[in-house]
Amino acid sequence: MNRSFLPIGIISAATFLLAGCGSATTTSREAVHPGPITAGEHTRVNTTYGTVEGYLDDDVYTFKGIQYAKAGRFLPPQAPDKFQGVRMCKLYGPKAPQSQNLEWKDNTQRDYNFGNQFNLEPMSEENCLVLNVWTKGLGDGKKRPVFFWIHGGGFNDGSAIDLDCYEGRSLADKGDIVTVSINHRLNVLGYMDLRSLGGKYAQSVNLGMQDIVKALEWVRDNIEKFGGDPNCVTIAGQSGGAGKVSTLQAMPSAKGLFHRAIVQSGSFSRATSDDYGRRLGLAFLNELGVKPSQAEARLKDFTYQELRAAGDRAIRTLKAAPGERGGYCPYIDGAIISEQTYDPETATLSRDIPIMIGTNFNEFIFDNVDKTPEEVKATLVERMGEEKAGRFMDEFRKAYPGVDPKYMLYVDTRVRANAIRMVTAKSRMGNKHVYLYHFNWKPENNILGASHGMELPFMFNNVARQRGMTGSSESAYQLQDAVSDYWISFIKTGDPNCAGRPVWEPFTEEKGACMVLDNPCTVRYYHDKALLGLTQ
Repeated sequence: MNRSFLPIGIISAATFLLAGCGSATTTSREAVHPGPITAGEHTRVNTTYGTVEGYLDDDVYTFKGIQYAKAGRFLPPQAPDKFQGVRMCKLYGPKAPQSQNLEWKDNTQRDYNFGNQFNLEPMSEENCLVLNVWTKGLGDGKKRPVFFWIHGGGFNDGSAIDLDCYEGRSLADKGDIVTVSINHRLNVLGYMDLRSLGGKYAQSVNLGMQDIVKALEWVRDNIEKFGGDPNCVTIAGQSGGAGKVSTLQAMPSAKGLFHRAIVQSGSFSRATSDDYGRRLGLAFLNELGVKPSQAEARLKDFTYQELRAAGDRAIRTLKAAPGERGGYCPYIDGAIISEQTYDPETATLSRDIPIMIGTNFNEFIFDNVDKTPEEVKATLVERMGEEKAGRFMDEFRKAYPGVDPKYMLYVDTRVRANAIRMVTAKSRMGNKHVYLYHFNWKPENNILGASHGMELPFMFNNVARQRGMTGSSESAYQLQDAVSDYWISFIKTGDPNCAGRPVWEPFTEEKGACMVLDNPCTVRYYHDKALLGLTQ
């Protein structure tokens, strides 16, 4: 059903989406949804494991907290138990046990805290393997592309709704796609390697990644009933979620479960060695005071806090090899993860899948305060010496003509360089569907700049749900229309291009095409290559 929309301010014809992108009636302002919320037999779906009931929010069916797997402590995930009757799936399920880092209580980060507004959620070790679904049709025979979202937070923290903009309703509505988001095990419970114990722990490695594969299997087996197409699944994630998307591309068990990938500000080129993972597991047991022969009997008796503390101590005692990440992260175990993701070359398991990769202008550098040109130069000279600082300033002006010189202190080069290495590796393997972006838009109401995660409200079509971050300005809504159009088109076709938007050329090593996401969006070619070369 169609509902009226309320444009606020002056909205030109350019803000209306054109054919091939999103809904032709969507404006740059978030839609007002006056329709009722209803539930009952018309919002029930018979899944492989039992009947779940969600609710109909105007014209989008919403299901929250569907169990997709079960798992014992430190054991691989299994299919959930079948159940009788109707299970209510109208509330988000609990997140995986984790620290409270995402509460961002540090007052020195108050602007970042206000912008993100991380949600405080219940945690559960036993019931965190849940997913959420948004769709415009149930069992209607229409096969909608599926957008499978993996949250950020490294491999330690996060959840499917720790940011309000992760809510998948708007994207499903605008694009007529099925949006899925998931929770999965993290940190010590998701990335402790206990294979050395053998027996029932013989496959107890990369458990968080195994959870994600289990969720993808649930999608394969059930998403048609939610109006989705199991043969058109795009995996996507930001930050740590992007690292998980990268890792899935090197997992034999995930092959065929996804068909496109989006890596946002988290290019993860190398998993950690098998040797490190095994040594970490043994060091962890030692910190607990548990002999390998006692593990099965004793591991169940520790609290999560005790396990996490022992794992953290074990990490501090071990050193990863040069170039490895170390800590709670995926390990090359030869079976669950069979090869490196992108270094020295692209994992062969997914060499041909279309992929979109990108980063934000200043990423993790948030202290974006005003500086005079003299202060900027003095700071750069202190960092890198006078001669190199001079070259850096010259190259910055070429890469970003007209941009305030203060941003010379805040431009990210590390995350950006990793993304370019990843798209280069993909291109070298002959993939013709590799797309690189650089998100450069900066809000007017705060000092966050184009920081880590700033693109999230835009690609989710949820600027209004993250107003503290974006400022909810007309400029923000204008860019939201373009960015969500590009994402929806890629989800549907493996190509972000759509009518009415600037052409987004595929990346090749020869030309280095990159879509700069800003108002207006423009393609540039290796615009910051020399600048990056000064910092690598």
